[in-house]
Parts: sequence; C-alpha cells; structure tokens
Amino acid sequence: MGKIQVETCEIEGLKVITPTVFGDKRGYFMETYNYNDYKDAGIDMNFVQDNQSMSKKGVLRGLHFQIHYPQDKLVRVISGAVYDVAVDLRKDSKTFGKWYGVLLTAENKKQFFIPKNFAHGFLVLSDSVEFAYKCTDFYHPNDEGGLAYNDPQIGVDWPIEEGMKLIISEKDQKWGGLESLNVNR
Repeated sequence: MGKIQVETCEIEGLKVITPTVFGDKRGYFMETYNYNDYKDAGIDMNFVQDNQSMSKKGVLRGLHFQIHYPQDKLVRVISGAVYDVAVDLRKDSKTFGKWYGVLLTAENKKQFFIPKNFAHGFLVLSDSVEFAYKCTDFYHPNDEGGLAYNDPQIGVDWPIEEGMKLIISEKDQKWGGLESLNVNR
C-alpha cells in the first residue's frame, strides 16, 4: 500500500526514508515498515528485535555500536524530536570516521537506516521523545562499544541549544575517541 521515498546520504549505506502518509480530517495512516517496499529500496533486512525508549530534553544517547554482533538499525521518532547521528566505523571505507546527522520528528515522520558497523546516537530536542528502532541482530550486553559524543576527531556538530543541559549516562561519559577504537572492522 505505502511506498516510500528514499534519500541516499553522502556516506554510502546510510538512507533517510520518508513514508507516504495518508491524512484527512480524522488524522492519518502510514505504513512504518513494509518488507517489499524496503527490499525494492535496497534495504533487504531481516529485523529480529524492535526497541522503544523515552527520553527527556537534553538526553544524549550514544555513540553506540555492537562489536562482534553488529546490527543494522531502522530508527524513527513516535513523539517529539531528536537529532540522530551515525558514524562510519567500516575500516576499509573511504568515509571511515565521518558522521551524518538527520532531524527525526513525529511531524516529519522520517526514518533513518543505519547499516552494520556504524556507531549511533541521538540528542533529544523536544521536552520528551519516544524513539523506536528495529535491529537485525539481538542486543548482546557484553558486546557493547561506544565513542565519545564529543570526540574532536569525529567532530559531530550537535545542535545543542544555548542553556541546554546535557544529560549523559555515566557509561556514555567514559567512552574514548575514534583513535582508541580497537575493533576489527
């Protein structure tokens, strides 16, 4: 039924997806995922786990990845707004260490496809956000990796509003930079 618009990004593999939204005076309807549409768009994945989180304004989660069990992710916002970021960790990629960011909101309904071997994170811009994502492998708690959100070598330009107090987990405050990455990719 749906059909999607897919924008490729300057980093190979990353895709921003805009679903078709059918709206009228009652509200709207959209398909958030249709295997056939995504396969036709070059995203032929077997998603095995769906996750959802809620976070407050100023929460910065990431930059996370799985080391030995990397995951493709399809992320979206259900309510609120985030600035979503992916960092290329593919050692043989011409864009290794480069980042790409996209604004995901409940209003724009965009989704962000992040392939395996990318670090991922987001900053909450609204009072709160409900964030949902599909993964192609299960979460393995002993396989977590991460990068400092503010690593100058990566140089993510987070849209931190004046006066915004960042809320970062203790774990996320301890990640090193790209130079300390010890992952065979």
